Amino acid sequence: MRTHNLGYPRIGNHRELKKACESYWANKITQSELLATAKQIRLNNWQLQNEEGIELIPVNDFTFYDHVLDTSLMVGAIPPRYAPLLQKTSLNEIDWMFAMARGYQKDGLDLTAMEMTKWFDTNYHYIVPEFTAGQTFSLFSEKIIRHFEESKEAGINGKPVIVGPFSFLYLGKEKDKGFNRLSLIDQLLPVYVQVLEKLRTAGAEFIQFDEPCLTLDLTHEELQLFKKVYHTLKIATPQLHFILAAYFDGYGKNLSTVLELPVDTLHLDLVKCPEQLDHLIENRLNDSPLRFSLGIVDGRNIWKNDFEQSLQLIKKAQKAFGNDRLWIAPSCSLLHVPCDLSLETNEEALPATIKNWMSFAKQKLQELSLLADLAGDRPKQATLSAYGNNKAAIYSKQHSDLIHQTHVKARVQALQASDATRNQSFEYRKQQQQLVLQLPDFPTTTIGSFPQTKEIRAWRAQHKKGVLSDTTYDTLIKEEITKAIRWQEETGIDVLVHGEFERNDMVEYFGEQLNGFVFTANGWVQSYGSRCVKPPVIFGDVQRVAPMTVAYTSYAQSLTQQPVKGMLTGPVTILNWSFVRNDQPRAVTCLQIALAIRDEVKDLENAGINIIQIDEPALREGLPLKQSERESYLNWSVNAFKVASSGVKDATQIHTHMCYCEFNDIMPAIAALDADVITIETSRSQMELLDAFVEFKYPNDIGPGVYDIHSPRVPAKEEMIQLIEKTLAFLPADRVWINPDCGLKTRGWEETKPALTSMVDAARELRIKHPATVNQ
Repeated sequence: MRTHNLGYPRIGNHRELKKACESYWANKITQSELLATAKQIRLNNWQLQNEEGIELIPVNDFTFYDHVLDTSLMVGAIPPRYAPLLQKTSLNEIDWMFAMARGYQKDGLDLTAMEMTKWFDTNYHYIVPEFTAGQTFSLFSEKIIRHFEESKEAGINGKPVIVGPFSFLYLGKEKDKGFNRLSLIDQLLPVYVQVLEKLRTAGAEFIQFDEPCLTLDLTHEELQLFKKVYHTLKIATPQLHFILAAYFDGYGKNLSTVLELPVDTLHLDLVKCPEQLDHLIENRLNDSPLRFSLGIVDGRNIWKNDFEQSLQLIKKAQKAFGNDRLWIAPSCSLLHVPCDLSLETNEEALPATIKNWMSFAKQKLQELSLLADLAGDRPKQATLSAYGNNKAAIYSKQHSDLIHQTHVKARVQALQASDATRNQSFEYRKQQQQLVLQLPDFPTTTIGSFPQTKEIRAWRAQHKKGVLSDTTYDTLIKEEITKAIRWQEETGIDVLVHGEFERNDMVEYFGEQLNGFVFTANGWVQSYGSRCVKPPVIFGDVQRVAPMTVAYTSYAQSLTQQPVKGMLTGPVTILNWSFVRNDQPRAVTCLQIALAIRDEVKDLENAGINIIQIDEPALREGLPLKQSERESYLNWSVNAFKVASSGVKDATQIHTHMCYCEFNDIMPAIAALDADVITIETSRSQMELLDAFVEFKYPNDIGPGVYDIHSPRVPAKEEMIQLIEKTLAFLPADRVWINPDCGLKTRGWEETKPALTSMVDAARELRIKHPATVNQ
């Protein structure tokens, strides 16, 4: 059986790409130095995969920012607002790409960034393609050809990977009304044909088309379009071997159409949907030349593959189709897991017992090669020895006392419906809260975090290493909190935050204080662009052992008469942004986390904190791709949030925050959370994402973000006012809050201060122009 990989992490083992990009943006390195770093990462990745026995190695899975954005550049789908940049002789393709991703604000130009949203049900963000009526396409970036030629020079059997034409259009957004972006397929396909012909001329034999949209509930018309797309491409380049890859779920009802497509190899995610192998066998494809790529190693989670279970699936496929028609691969690109488990050398942080249950990208490649050998007639002795070690690790995990805590399970089982319900209606609660808080019209606040400077990060690292004592570190953090509170008071922000200077990451910080979690030192994965996160690992039952945020939040509140928000991460987000145990339902793990957050909420309230924000940006992210599975997920995720948030008095105001996702299909669930205030990202979409809340008639208060914190540009006051004016066309003034899109930890103070000052000025102007009724 042939082994192949769908994609490899592009950040580098030590986040070399992140550091190089950020240095380039700060004008600390040249573009030549940036390119050299990127090339070295690619060469290292290719060589590693080659050494681990991967026969077909992905090419073009590397990107400086995002693979969907790269596709927009490839086909020339560059929004018209960036036209002035294309005329600048001092800029080139990389600069244009960064401007599209991050915005551009210099040389007399002020260009907003493209919209960003979640890649299916992952925490990876892609840059949303923009399409207009009458859109034309032309080959603009030949990066995919350059990278393939580079792999050939390195002696690599490269397999170009490309976002398929259907998924590229489907994942985009119409910027003009009255047309369907899928109608652009006839204009798009000639560019894809041109790219394929160039790759064939360069010596490519295999092409991997990523079409993850095939796991969605597609219409008959959309499936017919798929047929047109791949018949057109195959007729144009019959010499190329087409690999069709969908992942994150099974093909479901789309399978019959998929089997009619003129492709040579079909990839199956057998981790998420193992039953689709039976569906294939039922289709009696014995005489078909179609090959199957068995996605047998989990590309989304970090647990060691259970060889015994995998071999059962492989043997079933062998019996039905024979070895010659089978390849094996990860379930999806390894983009979503860390690079190399062998870099984890701190046994105190990651005990050897738990580490032995885990597998990162490099180790998953090793698992593929071992499985291919085990599935053959004569496995090597070393492979058989590895098989024995695998069985021992799986048995150890199943029976470990580290995982199960009886009292935690009992508390979940004892939950009642009343534990997930606020005492009174929102209207009554709002009156009680206003009596306590006395907020003005259009209250201003931030989402929680303030800039994490180099000094703050250095203090945290030194404290972790023991270089800074607890007392010294505590003093330094409190000094930063004091400065942040005083600056917010002076600026005129209404609801303050302590700044979260003590926090490394919004999930990791809480996981470090909860039982059932462990952490890695180098387990980084890309979230978007240069932003990398280090997800915690949930290996066992979760419980809180002590207050986690009360001390610093209470200290901040002691410095001011204005309300300070308690800042917590919600249970669904902690679950979805962690690597989660795979031995019990996710819903049960989520309730365990919810009870831990509930205890923290109560402690904050008892400490005199009257506003508590429980962030749930990952609620939409966890939504199953199949419509039939969504109700169950939304029921248990909403219930978990309500368990976390419902144990408070009516006068305690509960906020939540969501960002960078489409809300339309989950509005009833968002309303069911019953948060008093929800803050959402809307500025990149020019308030389009707010439409879902308006159409649904969302019943509680809303804070639509008025500026994009993921872009370095500083918006003007007038721009923010214009965005809120759009909001007021649909929402009453007494239900509108004013805030940024997201937390500010990744920005600098030089950007943050003028932006927030403009935000406060905008609110003051709006109070005069649109007096609300809440205080009248």
